[in-house]
Amino acid sequence: MARTAHELTPPAERAILIGAPRKGASAKHVVQEHLEELARLADTAGAIVVGTLTQQLDRPHAGTYLGKGKIEELTQLTTDKDATLIIFDDELSPAQGKSIEDAVGKRVMDRAELILDIFAVRARSAEAKMQVELAQLEYLLPRLTRMWTHLEKFRGGIGMRGPGETQLETDRRLIGHRLRTLKERLADVTRSRAVQRAGRKASFRTALVGYTNAGKSSVLRGLSGAADIVVEDRLFATLDPLTREVTIGVAGHVLVTDTVGFIRKLPHHLVASFRATLEEVTEANVLLHVIDASDLTWEEHREVVDEVLADLGVHDTPVVHVFNKMDLLPSEQAEALEARMSELLPGSVFVSALKPGGLESLRATLLTLQQASRPVQEFRVPAADGRTLAELHRSGEVIEQTTEDEVIVVRARVSAELAGRLRARLS
Repeated sequence: MARTAHELTPPAERAILIGAPRKGASAKHVVQEHLEELARLADTAGAIVVGTLTQQLDRPHAGTYLGKGKIEELTQLTTDKDATLIIFDDELSPAQGKSIEDAVGKRVMDRAELILDIFAVRARSAEAKMQVELAQLEYLLPRLTRMWTHLEKFRGGIGMRGPGETQLETDRRLIGHRLRTLKERLADVTRSRAVQRAGRKASFRTALVGYTNAGKSSVLRGLSGAADIVVEDRLFATLDPLTREVTIGVAGHVLVTDTVGFIRKLPHHLVASFRATLEEVTEANVLLHVIDASDLTWEEHREVVDEVLADLGVHDTPVVHVFNKMDLLPSEQAEALEARMSELLPGSVFVSALKPGGLESLRATLLTLQQASRPVQEFRVPAADGRTLAELHRSGEVIEQTTEDEVIVVRARVSAELAGRLRARLS
């Protein structure tokens, strides 16, 4: 008898979450917040959270991360809850992961592996899939001895092994070859993106950065009016950079790029593999750091984003802090936040991406920033030089144009690069 599609769907993993912060005054408060976020990650990956376990540590146990007593408690808890999966909020070493699996008898994964799994599901474009696969393989390589089930598509078998070569060595060799291939392909992507950015150098470019689910995609859709931008209330809804032109004045336009969201304890392999995508951030004239003002932990989220930007080498690019979802705050709390941030983060903007007119203050800020980067300059263009006149009107913001004999005097806002190119041509 044929089985239905429902019967063929594997049952959801039943997960127990483990939080083991270092001992400290705020450890209990922090571990609860981190476990709540870990639960959201587990839910996003399709697991059902059936229990949690915590332990404050002076330092992780070298062999099993948790102490012996907690390992015994974890073993009993997995039996009581009929759990099939154990997820640690911190990254485990290969030896720790294997020791815990041996002791408890259930599959163990850490936060890094969980995030990689979510990225693998979310990846849509060929580039994103390559980036995620590269990060997964680099995470997997030192863990081969305990993760055979993850390697079915790489395993060799009869006819694939060299003389005297073990299966483990074969897998390492095949993964090494795949890593080199992926890095070569992503290098091609990097060169392609560099060419694309070169064509946009005359434009004022901004990049949206922020913690995952802060509302970056909503901000981009609200600014650009592009209905094709996907907006979802979920973690890591956006992996591929998306650039749209945004109108900010009568004749003003800027390019705004949405980027992948960040999260605390983001796997370093993932940051490295997405470097080609995140180069959009390093090339921007201004960064718009979108913050979910309704999230009680937004200050920690801001620090996480700043740390990732520092890892990317972004130090000198101006940053505007954009506090989103202000409509979710009571009026008194919103006023207090604006007053406090005017002192701590001058120049901050307070918006609501979903409220009609809620982004006008950000649009005005972008116009001010663009004008500051493109001061008004005067160009004396021969009347017969239609090419230069057309370029000024196309790529600049013409303020005034007058005629003196056979010369057209144009006062316009243009980028430094365009100004240099035009003056060299006119000289």
